[in-house]
Amino acid sequence: MAPTDWFQNAIIYHLLIDRFAGVTAEDRLQPEFLGGNLRAIAEKLPYLEDLGINTLWLSPFCKTSAYHGYHVTDFLNVEPRFGTLDDLRNLISSAHRSSIRVIADFVPNHCSHRHPFFQEAQNDRQSRYVNWFLFEQWPDDYLCFLDVKELPKLNLDYPETRDHIVGAAQYWLSLGLDGFRLDHVIGPKHSFWKYFRREIKKDYPAAVLIGEAWLEGITWRHLKTLQIKHKYLRWMFGVSQEGIQREYYGELDGVLDFQFRNMVRTHLAHGRGTALDRKLQQLLRQRLGAYPEDYFLPTFLDNHDMNRFLYECQNDTEKLKAAARLQFSLNQPPIIYYGTEVGMTHELPVRIDGMHSDLQARQPMIWNRPDCELLAFYKQLIRERKEIRNSFTKLDDAAPSV
Repeated sequence: MAPTDWFQNAIIYHLLIDRFAGVTAEDRLQPEFLGGNLRAIAEKLPYLEDLGINTLWLSPFCKTSAYHGYHVTDFLNVEPRFGTLDDLRNLISSAHRSSIRVIADFVPNHCSHRHPFFQEAQNDRQSRYVNWFLFEQWPDDYLCFLDVKELPKLNLDYPETRDHIVGAAQYWLSLGLDGFRLDHVIGPKHSFWKYFRREIKKDYPAAVLIGEAWLEGITWRHLKTLQIKHKYLRWMFGVSQEGIQREYYGELDGVLDFQFRNMVRTHLAHGRGTALDRKLQQLLRQRLGAYPEDYFLPTFLDNHDMNRFLYECQNDTEKLKAAARLQFSLNQPPIIYYGTEVGMTHELPVRIDGMHSDLQARQPMIWNRPDCELLAFYKQLIRERKEIRNSFTKLDDAAPSV
């Protein structure tokens, strides 16, 4: 058995720290910190335990200049507005006592322009940190995350930078984390990911490494910031989401299955029926069969960067249920984005080119008016999946050795 085999049976709950529990602000559609925090999440563990999930995925908790956590200003400290290091330790240990593993978002490709290392690099050309970034013309022309100037790209070819990022990942794992969802894996080079995996697996072989390899919103002008294979040639002749997802086999333990979400959105959310389409189910299983067996492709219906699935299907909960049944029927770890299980939706669409339109899908968790029928459906769906997975495990254990 591989050390990461535990992830095969994972049922994952994905949440944004600032938006899940502990929210105090009243204006909830602002790109500001609303008060959600680690201690409040720990207090909600009984809810997650009752729901039945066994893996918790936290948004970035490192010190940050943005509520969502992806603008990191210190890779080695917890954002004070989210809590303390002890709060993080307590959440992890409490989750483990409830048989819930914890993975977290980790952002190695870039940092916030407010990171003190970048600020020093911009203000002092002789600074040791100039080489930590990719200046094309110092001090204001530099590579960044796509074309977001607030997120300067890290020079992971530079050993000091590379080892700082890897060391930060190792530090958080030493506190008990069970792995990472790795942000924007198409940004760093494949050589970095090979190094990252090798160094992480030395001491943490069971830590799962799942990448976000996503192409939506990317154009020709962004290619200079990406490090996918044969990028210009592939872009000219058509680079597929499926091909990008396969690209990280042997470097990561798996990638999020954006192609699954695309297919289910097209066939179920925007389709006419609510019953499971056997052809779609067969097609999904065939494409999963084309991937290596030891490569994880966690499935999801929605996340913090896109429309909630219920919005996509015009708030038709029967379509959401059909999609969830299909998701949970596949032999890959399913992910539930916080609030999907209680009917969270929104009024306006999330647009890639819309300033802060993603706030629509990042509203605070609804604790006081859940769709109880939908919640009961998800609890039953999770129970059934666990029963099926347990029966498979017992059959495997009972099989005679050859």
